[in-house]
Amino acid sequence: MIGRLLLKFLIVIFFGVNFCVVSFAGKPSVGTEEFGLTSRQLVKYVEKVEALISACMREQGFQYIAADYRTIRKGMSADKNIKGVSEDEFIDKYGFGLSTLYTGEPPQLASGYSPAKAGLGRKNIEIFKNLSPSDRTAYNRSLFGENSSASFAVALETENLSFSGGCTLKATKQVFKPEQLKSSYYNPKDALISKDKRMKKAVAHYSREMRKAGFNYNHPDEVELDIRKRLAALTSGSTLPVKKMAPAQLAALKKLQEYERRVAKKNFQFVEEIFDPVEAKIEEEWFSSKNVQ
Repeated sequence: MIGRLLLKFLIVIFFGVNFCVVSFAGKPSVGTEEFGLTSRQLVKYVEKVEALISACMREQGFQYIAADYRTIRKGMSADKNIKGVSEDEFIDKYGFGLSTLYTGEPPQLASGYSPAKAGLGRKNIEIFKNLSPSDRTAYNRSLFGENSSASFAVALETENLSFSGGCTLKATKQVFKPEQLKSSYYNPKDALISKDKRMKKAVAHYSREMRKAGFNYNHPDEVELDIRKRLAALTSGSTLPVKKMAPAQLAALKKLQEYERRVAKKNFQFVEEIFDPVEAKIEEEWFSSKNVQ
């Protein structure tokens, strides 16, 4: 449980199922949204970043319509989500949905699963489709940098801005803190929970079980990040279409897909068995209204 000293500075305010921790001065301290933001802060961050992306794209000679919060949230919700497929089924069939659902086509032209496309908005997709092939390449390089799958919505959902590039990175640098741009960033709420002795024990337990299963990971957060790095290295930042891959590259992609399915399944299993019960208990103790004094 949080010590008495910390309790003097924290109040838990519940808004339905969403709550945030604030100081007695009324300023947000630890939010429960991505990157430790409150719901209100997240909306403001999205609006600021999207406006900056739009301005940056204009400077590059392209039109980009700043996506509203609803569109970005749609992109965030699309991550690991296919209609009619449960979370368990998704993990079993597609792992994290990275190499397993990879096509290498620009997200704007995706016909199936694409969280990046979902977070761009209809108008931006139409703008892209009206460009020439060469301009499409330049457009996405300006928008995403070297990794065309690293949209702002996906970066928010995964709490990983380190893969961002182009105008997306330029915009996030002006809104987010430097430490939030690193792949090692840990949101404040999770950082607090990770310090609990029970969670430290759970981390050690998870690491042992993963090694028994043949995977060298110390924390669940490392797994998806590792797959993203491997895929980016194999596909030149998700810019190499599957249809243009050489036989050796196709073989390497298939091998990565098989690995992703296996490691994601084990990761999901151990998170449910080891992490979730401990985290739920800690959150219940820390953020329960009965602990507010």
